[in-house]
Amino acid sequence: MSLYSLENITKYYNERIVLDIPKLNLQCGNIYTLSGPNGAGKTTFLNILSFLLLPSSGHLAYRNIPVKFNEKFLRQLRKSVILVNQHPILFSTSVYKNIEFGLKIRKIPHETRKKIITSALDMVDMNTFIDADARHLSGGETRRIAIARAIACSPSVLLLDEPTADLDLESRLTIENIIREIHDRKDITILFCTHDLAQASRLTNKNIYFLNGQIHDIYHENIFKGELVTSNRKEYYCKINEKILIPVQSTDKDKIKISIHPGMIHIIGPKKNDSDDSLSYAGRVTHLGVEKDKIRVVIDIGISVSVVMEKSEYDFHKLRLNDSVKINFDDNGIMII
Repeated sequence: MSLYSLENITKYYNERIVLDIPKLNLQCGNIYTLSGPNGAGKTTFLNILSFLLLPSSGHLAYRNIPVKFNEKFLRQLRKSVILVNQHPILFSTSVYKNIEFGLKIRKIPHETRKKIITSALDMVDMNTFIDADARHLSGGETRRIAIARAIACSPSVLLLDEPTADLDLESRLTIENIIREIHDRKDITILFCTHDLAQASRLTNKNIYFLNGQIHDIYHENIFKGELVTSNRKEYYCKINEKILIPVQSTDKDKIKISIHPGMIHIIGPKKNDSDDSLSYAGRVTHLGVEKDKIRVVIDIGISVSVVMEKSEYDFHKLRLNDSVKINFDDNGIMII
């Protein structure tokens, strides 16, 4: 079933367009991740989907019903869609009363409220904090309580804006597990905003990538800014720094931004003193991680480059942290954005 249908949705701030979506359909029952750089339009998008922000133009339908942008109509929709902000604010009272607030507004009976609050805290593994002062919670605990407060209101859609930003690894993984459990047990459609593409891959294969207010069919990684330069043979390069030149197609811009597909960067072995391969770059392995059936390797060549490879390739190179390697870039994996 269609959950949201968007057509020609735009949003302007001071005549500057920050969101431009010609057409998008989101289905019920999925987890969607939203990725892209800061300022790409993700938060604006979530605010429109939560009916807290009106688009400048376009048509929006929720469950196949056209949305009327008047307060009475939107008030009803906001009961089924809840947004948890990146930095949620809790009331200066107990955890119990924080979660109870939304239930009181919905006129849920007292005894029923107690059961709902206990269940919500159990889902985020925070039952022992039920009487705690919300002012004394850590960042990760605050976000888990904010999620509990949201799911206690039984939404059909849960929107999460960077819920794991600035948290340690253990807290990030905990919240990922909470999101999976909410989706599985509550059958809630979830839109989850993240900068961590590995995290997005772990949660779902339904990723929506934003760039400059627009949605792209594929997400970009390894995004770098540079200067367009030419060689004596009229070949074009993106000069990222004094040592790194990335081959690109010609363009009329002097300053450009490129994206390098992580699956089209090739490891060519240990660091050598080859002089015939000016566009290979020596570096050091700084991160290794598993993403479903693939391996992600981050290599520092003066800039951090993310490489995604098959497990068989990883086993062939026998890569370890701090190993010295060389890489080169497949021209077909480089895009000016």
